[in-house]
Amino acid sequence: MTIEIKIGNIKIGGKNPFVLIAGPCVIETKEIVFKIAEQLKKITKELKIPLVFKASYDKANRSSIKSYRGPGIYKGLEILADIKEKFDIPVLTDVHCVSEIPLVAKVADAIQIPAFLCRQTDLLIAAAITKKPINVKKGQFLSPYDMKNVVEKIESTGNKNILLTERGTSFGYNNLIVDMRSLVIMKNFGYPVIFDATHSVQLPGGLGNKSSGQKEFILPLSKAALAIGTDAIFMEVHPSPEKALSDSANSVKLSELKNLLKEIKNK
Repeated sequence: MTIEIKIGNIKIGGKNPFVLIAGPCVIETKEIVFKIAEQLKKITKELKIPLVFKASYDKANRSSIKSYRGPGIYKGLEILADIKEKFDIPVLTDVHCVSEIPLVAKVADAIQIPAFLCRQTDLLIAAAITKKPINVKKGQFLSPYDMKNVVEKIESTGNKNILLTERGTSFGYNNLIVDMRSLVIMKNFGYPVIFDATHSVQLPGGLGNKSSGQKEFILPLSKAALAIGTDAIFMEVHPSPEKALSDSANSVKLSELKNLLKEIKNK
């Protein structure tokens, strides 16, 4: 059994029910993210699923230089702070460099380390020193066993508020595959494990200058992840995925989320 970690007032791990970590890939406008947060709060309250809201103020690893990155750290954190206050839900966001961390720590209830940066020692240490819960996405290029080294870097600061996220492993060119053994292996490190249901079905760079995706696998993979004891499900959600400025091919449509969660919950 994993230890219990708190993100705001939400408990993840231990004997607690699974948590939903959801929101848009990137902050587009205040109106859109507020609409998403409001609906997420309503849906999860009805289904009795604990919620952590997630969104990025800057996507620094987009496929193309022309791709939308976000409103930036100052405007983005202002919006996340407003969501946190208005809807009384904890928020999670990712960081890309050490200098961002002090500002992010003032707003975010949990700090996320992107998959491509999961081995960056200075970034991990700086985030961990805040004592905030640190969610590390396993790099597509790492085995689950390699994440033990990541855990030890964070633990070296005395911070044991650690979460580990599976988001698929590179499988040839422009493809990811989910090895369910990864969830079990990382869970054995003693910390809560999260399954990123939408990034795991990406086809990175599958459309040349942006990623494609296979949304039809979100449901079965989520059910499988929960069946083996995953502590939380991570999802990108958008009112109109086809118009989303990031991860349009693998985001869940907001109007379809309730039925999807019902099916997942009744695994």
